[in-house]
Amino acid sequence: MPFLSPTTGLHEMLALLTSQLHPDANHKEDMVFLREVFSERSLSYIMKIHERLRQFQLQSPTPVLHSASCLAEDVAEELQNGPLEEDERELLTLLTAPHVKAVLTVHDTVAQKNFEPVLPPLPDDLDDELEEESVKIVRLVKNKEPLGATIRRDEVTGAVVVARIMRGGAADRSGLVHVGDELREVNGNLIIHKRPEEISQILSQSQGSITLKIIPAIKEEDRFKESKVYLRALFDYTPFEDKATPCQEAGLPFTRRDILQVVSQDDPTWWQAKRVGDSNLRAGLVPSRQFQERYTTKIMSTATFNLPLLLPYRPDDCDCEGSVSGQHVAGLRRSFRLSRKDHQGSTKESRPAESEENEFLIYEEVTLYQMRAQNKPRLVVLIGKIQGMSGGHSTRPRKSHEKEGVEYHFISKQAFEADIQLNKFIEYGEYKNNQYGTSLESIRSVLARNKVCLVDVQPEALKILHSAEFKPYVIFVKPRIPEIHRQRSSPTSPGRGDNGHITDEDLQEMRQSAEQMDQQYGYLVDRVLIKEDSASACVELRNILERLEREPQWVPVSWVRT
Repeated sequence: MPFLSPTTGLHEMLALLTSQLHPDANHKEDMVFLREVFSERSLSYIMKIHERLRQFQLQSPTPVLHSASCLAEDVAEELQNGPLEEDERELLTLLTAPHVKAVLTVHDTVAQKNFEPVLPPLPDDLDDELEEESVKIVRLVKNKEPLGATIRRDEVTGAVVVARIMRGGAADRSGLVHVGDELREVNGNLIIHKRPEEISQILSQSQGSITLKIIPAIKEEDRFKESKVYLRALFDYTPFEDKATPCQEAGLPFTRRDILQVVSQDDPTWWQAKRVGDSNLRAGLVPSRQFQERYTTKIMSTATFNLPLLLPYRPDDCDCEGSVSGQHVAGLRRSFRLSRKDHQGSTKESRPAESEENEFLIYEEVTLYQMRAQNKPRLVVLIGKIQGMSGGHSTRPRKSHEKEGVEYHFISKQAFEADIQLNKFIEYGEYKNNQYGTSLESIRSVLARNKVCLVDVQPEALKILHSAEFKPYVIFVKPRIPEIHRQRSSPTSPGRGDNGHITDEDLQEMRQSAEQMDQQYGYLVDRVLIKEDSASACVELRNILERLEREPQWVPVSWVRT
């Protein structure tokens, strides 16, 4: 450390400290920052002023005259009344110079110790019972971003008060504006008699510096604490289409499956949230769960919704077994899916083993989940237009080239019916007088062998699989549907037009089926895979499985807490 004598000044000490700053490998950026701050010329000037003031305080000098400015005015007046010599003329110029007059005025103020501001006298008609109010002048600097605060008219007093402060906005960053503050003026303009919409427009149109005259709330609220609540949105929201929002500019738009970080739930109607991964640090308003439930209930009470149509599936297509990152991938065939035309005349529809009422969902609380070596792999569920996979149960006779447990688990009709009564199937159905089903035990058996299990099920089965036991990762495989009035060739299969062509009717039905499936079950989907062709879909699926193994994913908090 450098040697410091008792007479060393602050600016000298600062220079010595700067010379002793040596870059460190672990704190290089910090050292560079300190060196730049200590080397700033303005800081050195401040230190010198501080030293002079300190010396002045220690010496306690007594002023020779308390009214130097009056003396200067008298001397200047005497000089102006007669002929002047050169020295007298120079003295007159100095005494009448604005800067000298200002210095003398400051001297008199210090000498007289008259530092308090002079307030105008109170008016004679002032009401003695009027409560005294503290007024705060706040100056904020904003660009084109919103101010980050909403206002409302107090129903009792009629005052314009701050309703909420948006996390990360200009008002929040300043720390000077709080919920409950009464707003009196904006840039010198009285706003007492203006409507909140007019005031919001004035604030939004103001650029650069904004000066607010505020009467602080009696009890200022604490600054926001960073929330650890994360929600998956289960609906789309556009604030500019929402007439109920208190401020459309402050609203946060989001789409279904977006992850939201809720930073404030103080308002029971409008929460403040940020989209995870969004570069914008300012929070926005989103409808609370309770408010959105009431709104959706009102809408649903006046509307009806059709059940989704089934896509035209084909059974007995292909088998696949591969390896992803050293883990086997085993599949379960779902061969009882019926094309709509083949389904006609069937005695039993393909259906989930259990049916449940549609749940009323707005948000789902989620957390990041990283698979560990000791964890069982997550179940991968495919819904949509896909080819079947091996491993399900079937009552049809086994073909000569088929192996038990590979293509199917072949059982008798009596055993199949008994398993149905025991609720062993997540779904089952009949095709060409043979029964097919996917059992929970088959899935558990694959996962117990530490294999990634892929199941191809109807979306209704998600209600059974969506649990902490399986932690399913749901992939919605959507076909890329060409525009109507365009036809393409494809291998002949039931459910298509003459000569194996897909007709406009088929395309329209596929499009409607995909849209309705997404509408009704999209809230359970983690990933949408657009199927160009089988080869590209398989490549994309392998990439998804690899990322699923090494990257954390958002899952319901109940799956981790249990």
